[in-house]
Amino acid sequence: MAEFMPATLLSVATDEAAGETRYHQLADQMAEAIRRGTLLPGSRLPSVRRCSQMHQVSINTVVAAYRRLEDRGLIEARPQSGFYVSSALPVLESRIEEHSPAAEPADEVLALIDKVFAAQTNPEYTNISLACPQTSDFYPGGKLGRIMSSLLRRQPKIISQYALPPGSLHLRQQVARRAMALGMILEPNDITLTHGCMEALQLALRVTTQPGDSVGLETPTYFFLLPLLASLGLKAVEIPTDPQDGLSLDALELMLSEKRLNAVIAMPTAQNPMGFTMPLAAKKRLARLMNDYQVPLIEDGLYAEIQFGATLSPAVKSFDKNGWVLFCTSFTKTLAPDFRIGWIAGGRFGEKLRQLKAVSSMSESVLLSETLAVFLESGGFDHHLRSLRRRYAAQIDEAKSLIMRYFPQGTRATQPKGGFVFWVDLPPAVDTVKLFDLLLMEKICLTPGTLYSPSGRYRNALRLSCCYPFDARYTDALARVGRRACEISGLPPGIVTQAAE
Repeated sequence: MAEFMPATLLSVATDEAAGETRYHQLADQMAEAIRRGTLLPGSRLPSVRRCSQMHQVSINTVVAAYRRLEDRGLIEARPQSGFYVSSALPVLESRIEEHSPAAEPADEVLALIDKVFAAQTNPEYTNISLACPQTSDFYPGGKLGRIMSSLLRRQPKIISQYALPPGSLHLRQQVARRAMALGMILEPNDITLTHGCMEALQLALRVTTQPGDSVGLETPTYFFLLPLLASLGLKAVEIPTDPQDGLSLDALELMLSEKRLNAVIAMPTAQNPMGFTMPLAAKKRLARLMNDYQVPLIEDGLYAEIQFGATLSPAVKSFDKNGWVLFCTSFTKTLAPDFRIGWIAGGRFGEKLRQLKAVSSMSESVLLSETLAVFLESGGFDHHLRSLRRRYAAQIDEAKSLIMRYFPQGTRATQPKGGFVFWVDLPPAVDTVKLFDLLLMEKICLTPGTLYSPSGRYRNALRLSCCYPFDARYTDALARVGRRACEISGLPPGIVTQAAE
């Protein structure tokens, strides 16, 4: 089997980027080549000495890079043979399904969401499902704390102030500046600060719909949207969704032409739970459809800045011509969960959003808003995001390596383009609701796939979250999930794929 490593893909810059070492750079570029399929499963890598000569780095640097790739499950050492790209976890194939009629989320789905949430928030359980980093090393808490202390010393009256809607001008200025990275040209007055992304989504639904309306959703979708829709008296319509490319725009256009939708909620970038990012052409078409049919799109951009590519894919909002796209996000997944500060760019609904915010939760904390504004202005957020993206990409790779080792044959997974969650399809015999109940007795919490569909689909699927330290507790829990799935299915562990010749 011939070795293959394009030098153009694996060249290492002479100048180190801030906070990166040579071996990190080499390992990250090799990992990207593997993800893109340039380095195929089963192909042999150059020897340590040859790689050292090719890239003019020390042997120790290459050894460290190879070790890092081994830890991530991307390559494997074969005695007396060398290093090879690991066999890949099979990719979940396209499965455009028939859409469901408009309906309120099923009672059993809502009850299961409550049960799962109770287990997720129990500190006695090992959690592999909650999409919220649980340890302080995922956040720049120390830096935020120092900024806050400085603000209190210099402006002691700051805690006696209200920031009425649309919220802190300083923070909205920084948000508008950051939005440019996602292709959005916004003014501070286009932005309203909210109490996290969930309030932004709720406000968006309240200004664009009324009880009895039908709202289009990706399928599978973020499961807390289901009780949110139910609380507002809204009906859910599942739109066929491809695990790689996102919403079926042909199906969406048909529904729009038949006037079956009053609004759509979608996560086109680093979607939760599958991790896909819609292709650029699809994003443009999606914006055009919503404007042509004058139906609001509520774009959830919660993970849009945690993309793994060299450049950020723009938001659908960046292609919005007439204000029919409302962009919602927050800093809870990246900077400070307890701050609960999000924002919404409401387009043509902006003024109504500000009015609704004023009579719902009034204002956000001036102190917390100013703390975030100073941190964003300093450039610290960009450095933090670079580190976070590398870490999540690596941990997803490690999780897939564990799945390959412990989960039953026939298991498939999505290929996330960002964020820290991905979707796993188990063999049909594995009912993940039963698996969830079984693992609760072992104090392990996972999220069954049926939570992510208002009609209760995906009973043999689950979402995995990789925003925890990959310590012995987490990896052992994932291995135990795999073993129980093997017992239920009657299939042996170990993903079998055809190595490249």
